[in-house]
Amino acid sequence: MDLTQKIKEICKLLEITPSRSKGQNFLVNEKIYDGIIKAADLKSEDSVLEIGPGLGFLTMKLAATAKKVLAVELDDNLAHYLQMGIDAAGINNIEIINEDILKFNLASYIDEEFDGIYKIVANLPYNITSIFLRQIFSLNHKPELMVLMLQYEVAERIAAKPGDMSILAISVQYYADIEIIREVKAANFWPAPKVDSAIIRFNIKAKNYLGHDYNLQEDKKFFRLVKFGYSAKRKMLKNNLAGGFKIQADLVEKILIKNNLNPKTRAEDLSLEDWYKIFADFLQFMV
Repeated sequence: MDLTQKIKEICKLLEITPSRSKGQNFLVNEKIYDGIIKAADLKSEDSVLEIGPGLGFLTMKLAATAKKVLAVELDDNLAHYLQMGIDAAGINNIEIINEDILKFNLASYIDEEFDGIYKIVANLPYNITSIFLRQIFSLNHKPELMVLMLQYEVAERIAAKPGDMSILAISVQYYADIEIIREVKAANFWPAPKVDSAIIRFNIKAKNYLGHDYNLQEDKKFFRLVKFGYSAKRKMLKNNLAGGFKIQADLVEKILIKNNLNPKTRAEDLSLEDWYKIFADFLQFMV
């Protein structure tokens, strides 16, 4: 029996109609599951957080290598099905949590159960991508690596280069080096979503670009600068920053020139390194 047919039969048995609102598009290509596992570079001592395990096909592959897998599933029926399967098979290194990952006390669990060291591997529900990434990057103990299946368009935005940078790209690249592993066409899912997907790897940085440990106050100031820079898309960066900090545009221009940036540049043209360069000069305007 192929994977698509198997998934359809399980859903019929459980009386589950895949829910678009919960991002329930089940991956039906075994090779792509294996590609996700390979990208995660799992070791026998690894602890893994999985979000939205669905019917557990990826969960089982993770558990075959990792020391422990925490799978957080919102859907009551799926969580119950997974727990029954794990109990029946006598598998002791998977824990199913039937909760909303956005409401789950992840920080406490990571500290107590993972000793602060873990990886995240997930076919993430696309409607929670941005808020989930914010949640993860705000943790004191961030994962050492994340491998996520995301909407392809979002993956491209996250991995953007200068010329196409966005606040999302800066916000993610501030914390991680990004690599798109491969594109995954919609036909590899059942039911097929309306968009293509991508496997994307986040290699989490231990320190920021300045070599500092991540610090909430410093992070807030940095992103305040970035948000000012992007405040009006059609305006030049110097005008956005002048308006945000309520200073003269010619003063901003001098700072840009000092840092080898064109005074007519726009926010999307700056690299993460460029933002760090000017950040030092704009700290004087932040209380």
